[in-house]
Amino acid sequence: MDHSLPCFILLILIGCVRTCLDKHNGTGHYDYCVLGAGPAGLQMGYFLSKAKRDYIILERSSGPGSFFNKFPRHRKLISINKIHTGRQNREFNLRHDWNSLLSDEPDLLFQRVSSEFYPPADAAPIYLSMFVKELGLRVRYGVDVGRIRGVQSATGRSYVLTDQHTSDYTCSVLLVATGLWVPQTVDFVGSDLVEGYESISTNPDDYKDQAVLILGKGNSAFETAQSILGKASRVHMLSSSPVRLAWQTHYVGDLRALNNELLDTYQLKSLDGLVEARLEKIVIALRKEQDKRRSGGKKSERKRKLYLTLNKYKQHQEGKNSSDVTGEELPGYHIDNFPTRKPYDRVIRCLGFRFNFSIFDSSACPPNSENAKGRLPAVTAWYEGKNTPGLFVLGTAAHSRDYRSSAGGFIHGFRYTVRAVHRVLEHRYHNNLWPTTKLLLTQLQSWILKRVGEASGPYQMFEVLGDVILLRGSHCEYLEEFPVQALPHFSSLSGHEVSSHGLLVLVMQYGKKKLDYLGRNRAETDWTKAWKSNFLHPVLYYYNRLPTEEEMKLRPHGWPLPRPKALHHMIEDFLTEWDGPISHVQPLRRFLEHCVQTDLRTFYAESCFRSSLTHIKPPLFCQQGYLKQQGVADGSELSRHIRTTGLIPTEHRAGTSRDDPAFPNYLAQAGASMSSGLKLDF
Repeated sequence: MDHSLPCFILLILIGCVRTCLDKHNGTGHYDYCVLGAGPAGLQMGYFLSKAKRDYIILERSSGPGSFFNKFPRHRKLISINKIHTGRQNREFNLRHDWNSLLSDEPDLLFQRVSSEFYPPADAAPIYLSMFVKELGLRVRYGVDVGRIRGVQSATGRSYVLTDQHTSDYTCSVLLVATGLWVPQTVDFVGSDLVEGYESISTNPDDYKDQAVLILGKGNSAFETAQSILGKASRVHMLSSSPVRLAWQTHYVGDLRALNNELLDTYQLKSLDGLVEARLEKIVIALRKEQDKRRSGGKKSERKRKLYLTLNKYKQHQEGKNSSDVTGEELPGYHIDNFPTRKPYDRVIRCLGFRFNFSIFDSSACPPNSENAKGRLPAVTAWYEGKNTPGLFVLGTAAHSRDYRSSAGGFIHGFRYTVRAVHRVLEHRYHNNLWPTTKLLLTQLQSWILKRVGEASGPYQMFEVLGDVILLRGSHCEYLEEFPVQALPHFSSLSGHEVSSHGLLVLVMQYGKKKLDYLGRNRAETDWTKAWKSNFLHPVLYYYNRLPTEEEMKLRPHGWPLPRPKALHHMIEDFLTEWDGPISHVQPLRRFLEHCVQTDLRTFYAESCFRSSLTHIKPPLFCQQGYLKQQGVADGSELSRHIRTTGLIPTEHRAGTSRDDPAFPNYLAQAGASMSSGLKLDF
């Protein structure tokens, strides 16, 4: 017997054991690595699990959603949890549920852990743990990835993630869902004297009778101010820009009403206030009060006071502490009514968070985005890191695509962008086309009205995700929630081609005109002036071909898409239902008829019957409905007469759209369901 054989067998056994141990410990190679078990990571985990893909979710903490264990510091979420909408439509209700993730489980909703309209932050990890458990997602906790590098091989590019134990996780596709948790800071003279939002006391009594300066005017800043208003002697807030109110900007990340009590105390002159200055140009200086004598001859203790001054008043003296100032360097010496001339007891930094770029090797690090002050990674319109193929950014970290314009930085927005990324992955790596619904052209109007009346994805991700309608002659293919800024790459991302008939794109938009959003003329009601709508409303773009990348870059300012061949605004609706026969339905039908060059009116059976007798080619609705026995009730005298006279050809009798598995049952009568009762003129 060859003595090398036992050694060879032993080596094989050792390799097998190591492989098993690696799989048991979570290390090894995976098709997909999801970094982070927050809402975005778990949402992607659900889609990967549903598709039966090889994946692992890596989380540094001991449970999901660890960010919410500490933030927001004052423990109330600003994402609404509206349970009672008066509707049973699950898709519609998601428009007003900003915390639930998407799944096929109808009761796996956030309302199971909280019924409060603004829920407590502690409810978020509970809900996410429930999501993981009930869906059986594969999450490995306690894995603190400290380095990510890209590796190029003969088989393609992969990513290697190294954790705190030097264990490696290798994956073909890396999905980064780490969120934003590194505090955003600004370097200025005296910045070391400033407390951070991430570490301040949340006990209001600790601020009793203190003057507090807060750097920042976002929700974290106002949340902090609101918690201490009743205890602090005065609260001032400073940032480079004025306050942006969410109800004015329509951006959910701007100041929300539940945190804005300081605006009242400022405008009603109750000691609090807002000021503007560039943080890079300020100086926070430490001074101690002069000694004073108490009765009895004892010296009082010196109190630590912080002064706000400006760089231009600072006299640079050699050997002097940069945060020490003289009286001549204080702003009150130069301007006797300088707004912040009084000293403060505390200065607090509340500037938000930034993406953690430090864990990425140069071979795997996406560049900083041009907006959001470089706090976010730059990604493509389909959320793949720029210059990092196979690395996708999900959730809040991917907000650079719609920063300050839509809801991509928040759960109710990125749950849909995550689904869009998964559909891109399914086509790129598994040859699965982006899902579509096949419709007869006569059913298109009804389906559009259904979508604008209930769909949550385009409603929340307005101007970012849109429905694409591929026109195919007498029918069309309806593709939901495609990233509209990726339209030039539509075919390569979705797997669908655009025919010579062109395409329609349906998006939700706000008006671009600046106005008083609480003023008397804030809304447009005349459907003939629908293009002047100010509030959220549906807009349809018709193209005879896909826009090019250059056309996307040159699109009009504020437009989500380039100028189309035809454009249609549906007038804004106070109830957001868009079902008015005159204001919404009829203008939509006429626009669609213009685009497809076909009569899309609906008719009574009698009108179709008369048209069939007098016209070589009856209207399309009659061809696809009445002539396939969908416009006449079975057993009726008229139906029997049609059969006996042979007016319906045999091939039309053989089957209807109900026999075609491509048509769902609920679409079989979609065209007839919107019958307007119009008749042909003879």
